[in-house]
Amino acid sequence: MSDIKTAKDIMALIAKEKIQVVDFRFMDFPGLWQHFSIPATELEEDTFESGLGFDGSSIRGWQAINESDMLVKPVPETAFIDPFFNHKTLNLICNICDPITGEDYTRDPRNIARKTEAYVKSTGIADTIFIGPEAEFFIFDDIRFDQNQHEGYYHIDSNEGAWNTGKKDEPTNLGYKIKYKEGYFPVPPNDSLQDIRSEMMLILEEIGVKIEAQHHEVATAGQAEIDMRFSPLLEMADKLLKYKYVIKNVAKKYGKTVTFMPKPLYGDNGSGMHTHLSLWKSGANTFAGDGYGGLSETALHAIGGILKHAPAILAFSNPTTNSYKRLVPGYEAPVNLALSTRNRSAAVRIPMYSNNPKAKRFEFRCPDPSCNPYLAFSAMTMAVIDGIQNKLSPGQPLDKNIYDLPPEELKSVPKTPGSLGESLQALAEDHEFLLKGDVFTKDVIETWINYKMENEVEAMALRPHPYEFALYYDM
Repeated sequence: MSDIKTAKDIMALIAKEKIQVVDFRFMDFPGLWQHFSIPATELEEDTFESGLGFDGSSIRGWQAINESDMLVKPVPETAFIDPFFNHKTLNLICNICDPITGEDYTRDPRNIARKTEAYVKSTGIADTIFIGPEAEFFIFDDIRFDQNQHEGYYHIDSNEGAWNTGKKDEPTNLGYKIKYKEGYFPVPPNDSLQDIRSEMMLILEEIGVKIEAQHHEVATAGQAEIDMRFSPLLEMADKLLKYKYVIKNVAKKYGKTVTFMPKPLYGDNGSGMHTHLSLWKSGANTFAGDGYGGLSETALHAIGGILKHAPAILAFSNPTTNSYKRLVPGYEAPVNLALSTRNRSAAVRIPMYSNNPKAKRFEFRCPDPSCNPYLAFSAMTMAVIDGIQNKLSPGQPLDKNIYDLPPEELKSVPKTPGSLGESLQALAEDHEFLLKGDVFTKDVIETWINYKMENEVEAMALRPHPYEFALYYDM
């Protein structure tokens, strides 16, 4: 709906499309979309200025009970008609404001992304940062899990799973299962999810999310990828939320379930979100040049910023304890803090598919799709700008086969943190680059670290793990 720009346009759209319900959406602090709805007849033009009230103390990581009143202010250009509800519903993404001061709420992730874009422009370095995430996910047929005082378990099943070649309770077991690590591009009948992915792709296109490709990914049991066309930072973060929403709901329609967990399966590939970045100014790509990989000096300094601040960035781009089950040394996981044109175990890769200056960019391979995109994309961007401002060097490229490197040479290559706790500690020690332009605030950094430590790192450390019983029960 690229022609929708104002509140007046929204009111005209509601009348034209006979909209019955208006749904307001916003992002909580950790990274889940929230919503509430009103009858379309209750929406007025001045709602876009005055906002609608809600209880901010009930949103994770936000207000205390004694300061709970907050406002959502819908953004007209984010409108899309919901493809799933029975009653015709117009969805609007919102910004969050304080009802007393009228100021944008500092812990609203979308506000942080807006401030990031404004800061990039204020530096004069660029007027646009383009982001292109490749978010992978699994489509399962069944998931069961529980955790309490006396038990903890999970059980995953997929009709595609390699472990089901001998399954007896299917009506007929036809044997076309995806082998471990052999899920990249096989045609049907091995790839059983083409129609589901195509429906996901086409619905995303219908609601304004441009798609470049869809395919099965490497792992068994329904790993998939649907690639979105790159967009400016804030717009892409909005699109990633639409992406997750559509993918989960199409899967549900087919009686299946989707997870964006980075590592749901042991012994096979995890789900990453390789993220492509480039800075543009006055319609020109500032990353195109004649340096390493066809990049400019600006781009190489930008990579230097990413590599220097990567441990802190990962607190936002890889924000779960499960994220570090994927980032494990010795595999294809991008744990080496170096750049390369072709080595996929390097944290930064320079795609070499095209020599077109417009296509020049770099790919940060560490992130995963469990992240809050507003925060993750903003942290990456702030590191890029810091690298350019301080002319940081990315170091020597890691173009050798990582598996052939002698131990003494491999030891000299910095690695990503080994756990969420380590990433949060890195963020605590290295966040000045995020505070520039008041993009992130001290309060946001401290709240993020405290929330993650208390609710995830420490909570996980307190609980027995199922594998500990296999290791130690009979000691």
